[in-house]
Amino acid sequence: MLYQLANWLESFESGFRVFNYLTFRGILSILTALLFSLLFGPWLIRTLTFRQIGQVVRNDGPQTHLSKAGTPTMGGAMILAAITIATLAWADLGNRFVWLVLGVTLAFGAVGFVDDYKKIRYGSAKGLSARVKYAWLSAAGLATATAIFVTAKTPAETALLVPMVKDWAWPMGVWFIPWAYLVMVGSSNAVNLTDGLDGLAIMPAVLVALALAVFAYASGNVKIAAYLGIPYIQGLGEVAIFCVAITGAGLGFLWFNAYPAQVFMGDVGALALGAALGVVAVLVRQEIVLAVMGGVFVAETVSVILQVASYKLYGRRIFRMAPLHHHFELKGWPEPKIIVRFWIVTLILVLIGLGTLKVR
Repeated sequence: MLYQLANWLESFESGFRVFNYLTFRGILSILTALLFSLLFGPWLIRTLTFRQIGQVVRNDGPQTHLSKAGTPTMGGAMILAAITIATLAWADLGNRFVWLVLGVTLAFGAVGFVDDYKKIRYGSAKGLSARVKYAWLSAAGLATATAIFVTAKTPAETALLVPMVKDWAWPMGVWFIPWAYLVMVGSSNAVNLTDGLDGLAIMPAVLVALALAVFAYASGNVKIAAYLGIPYIQGLGEVAIFCVAITGAGLGFLWFNAYPAQVFMGDVGALALGAALGVVAVLVRQEIVLAVMGGVFVAETVSVILQVASYKLYGRRIFRMAPLHHHFELKGWPEPKIIVRFWIVTLILVLIGLGTLKVR
């Protein structure tokens, strides 16, 4: 909205031309989301506390988590509001990619909101049944994947790229739809599984979103794309505005979510953030790189799969508890140490992912 206003004002004052620069609007987007979160956060925490919207802790989890019962949750609504406001303010609203990323993020967030609401309403850690929850997530994921496929203007938008491989891409055709669906839903649930300690999920999401902003900017710039040997996709640079909005909103949320947390994001935040990262990775054609940069999310998901499979097949557990962060908790690692070490691992993986841009 503000970007469109600046374009109109440019006809009266040439100084408003600065808003045409994607990098400048990116800075404004991250600052807008950050300031909104910092200013809105205290009010949200007070409101959640007053309405007794607190975390429901599972009895079969680590005993150290029992003290967290009652901590305000559903703080992810603040993240979504900050992302939406910053994106609508500084992105080109005539760009189809902007509406695709916002749409799927808010749709997954809505499912998470209902899930959180049911947990709080009935005082149970179960929320929506797994069947209902995944049905709605699948509907949102398939609808978005289909919309991307139908609106694609060039073959590059639906071709599978392999990192560090030059001048080759697999035209996926209609197989793009189930592939994109799996990436979005898988990423969403991976972030949700990781969101088990104070600040554990939000910082990796921030780092990955910032890296995806670089991919989006490069893919949407014809000269940079040609130099790096990646497909040029017209208009994709606007997605960088959305990505840095995630970074700003996430950092603002971390101010209140850092150990010991004053508020939790809940499923409304975790499911939405995971879907946001997934859909951006699909649009910039870097799904494989997402798996590398989000290695912490992948490890948490794989730990659950292996634990369940091992117990059902052999009656034995591989980890002391899954997801993976619970395993380290039961080994005696202090919560802050687990969190910071997972952050460090993510930073290393993000740098490796960014390195694939240059190595061809």
